[in-house]
Amino acid sequence: MTTPAVCGRLRGHPAAADAAVAVIVLALMIGSVFVGHRVAAHPLSPLFVTCAVLAAAALAVRRRAPRTVLVVTSVLTAVGAADAGDGIPRIQVALSAVVALYTVVSRTERAAALRMAAVTITALTGAVMLLGPPPWYAQENVGMLAWAGMAAAAGDAVRSRRAYIAAIEERALRAERSREEEARRRVAEERLRIARELHDVVAHHIALVNVQAGVASHVMDSRPDQAKQALAHVREASRSALDELRSTVGLLRQYGDPEAPTEPAPGLGAFDQLVDGFTRAGLRVAVTVTGAPADAPGAGAEDPAASVAGRLPAAVDLTAYRVLQEALTNVHKHAGPGARAEVVILRAPGSLVLTVLDDGPEDDASGDGVPGDGGPAGGHGLVGMRERVTALGGTIETGPRQGTAGFRVRVRLPVPACARRLR
Repeated sequence: MTTPAVCGRLRGHPAAADAAVAVIVLALMIGSVFVGHRVAAHPLSPLFVTCAVLAAAALAVRRRAPRTVLVVTSVLTAVGAADAGDGIPRIQVALSAVVALYTVVSRTERAAALRMAAVTITALTGAVMLLGPPPWYAQENVGMLAWAGMAAAAGDAVRSRRAYIAAIEERALRAERSREEEARRRVAEERLRIARELHDVVAHHIALVNVQAGVASHVMDSRPDQAKQALAHVREASRSALDELRSTVGLLRQYGDPEAPTEPAPGLGAFDQLVDGFTRAGLRVAVTVTGAPADAPGAGAEDPAASVAGRLPAAVDLTAYRVLQEALTNVHKHAGPGARAEVVILRAPGSLVLTVLDDGPEDDASGDGVPGDGGPAGGHGLVGMRERVTALGGTIETGPRQGTAGFRVRVRLPVPACARRLR
């Protein structure tokens, strides 16, 4: 078995690794005495051997109690040095204290580790100098100081490297977690945007189809001509719904897919067409536009809303169109046939103010007796409007009109000054 394989196995079993270190240190402590020394003339003391064995055995638990092992090995080093005898090196037992010092420094916070290293080095060197035979400045005493200092330096280097690797791993993990959270957030935002866009595109036309289909069903027998006209409106509204739905879904195509939509996003420039669709569906809409600059593109044209749209950023223009579309759809859906809506578009300095008012449900004065929508008032229309307006930093106010059965929607959209200058 190769050396890396053995190291890998020992790394997975810390107790076995510590036991192996203890055996190796004991062999070095005893074996080094026989190298270059006449043991026959100066035999080893039983106390020296006992200290060496006990110090090596203490290393077997150095990971579980590093500071205790350092104290035990330091004491045994001092005892062994004092009893080594003439002609026998006195710092062999100190090898166990050196390993214990390395373990403590590598596993302790830096400031505390440096303090313990300084105390241990001073205590070991002083014990060897005081308890051992003279002179105190012998080469072995200087060697004791050098070995302890190198052990502390090696332990500090290992601790710093472990902290560095741990910091890198933590940053990588945090970055990966941040990327996943960002991806989930973007997916959620994109799903919300797609849902809002689909609702704005489809709900308007489906509401018109629903009302016109109800009209056609009601007058099919008594007035076939009016029923045919209502069915024609149904066909036109459904075709428009399919066209807008196809354009919206086309935005989800991957880059390079064929037949990607090229139509511009709707805006206030197409508001007259939106009003015509509601008018043909039986909703009376009065539009008032104020504050359109005289030098704006399209100023003085038949459609005053287009003159306002000519000086709006694309995002504000699209949001204004969708808000008016949804507000009129809600009027047509909930106020019923014969309802009247009033739209006010005010181009104020730095903002665009949209107001949609209705008078609420009315009795059918024509005698047709066509029922209203009758659908539930709940839905995602108001939520979608609020999300669109809030995304641009605007404000929205919705609620019943005082003194009437109608409803009021008022939206203020900010128009950046830089956009006004560039256009």
